[in-house]
Amino acid sequence: MELISASANPHKYTEMVQILTGVVNLRPRPLNIPEVEEDADNLEGNARLKAVAIQLATGCASVADDTGLEVDALNGAPGVFSARYAGVNATYEDNVQKLLYEMAEVSEGDRTARFRTVALISWPAGNETIAEGVVEGRIVLSPSGSGGFGYDAIFAPLCGDGKTFAEMEDVQKNALSHRGVAFRRLKDLIA
Repeated sequence: MELISASANPHKYTEMVQILTGVVNLRPRPLNIPEVEEDADNLEGNARLKAVAIQLATGCASVADDTGLEVDALNGAPGVFSARYAGVNATYEDNVQKLLYEMAEVSEGDRTARFRTVALISWPAGNETIAEGVVEGRIVLSPSGSGGFGYDAIFAPLCGDGKTFAEMEDVQKNALSHRGVAFRRLKDLIA
């Protein structure tokens, strides 16, 4: 099966290829398609906006995801705003620093969080396939590890032996991560 990635993020695209290999031939998003504004009020809505836009532009089935980091001490923030938490043009580092600043007074026992990913395929016939992945964890006191991207250096999944996602090899991260869970579920639905 062939799908076009709606993601313009090369890190996400690489993870998606690694997870979907064997069932899906994932093609990169065409360079001539402009960014899709992610202005939905939830992850599923943003995934739908991206997948539908690329599917309509190419005429081919397209897959997109949206991910949010939900921090309990921040009432679920940054959530759907994770990619732009420190502002519209914020870098990964900007977002991480803002989150750590806001968590400075939060004790280790109260630093619970989860990553949530919604993956969605938009098919040319107009139907959709949707899957979700959630991984519980905690926000560490300072960044640790050099792998991954986004908030990976400050998120330690409960199932990860205390390591942050940034401290894990790709294979281990993909086996445990929210995106891995969502895309494996999606793979099962279309296999």
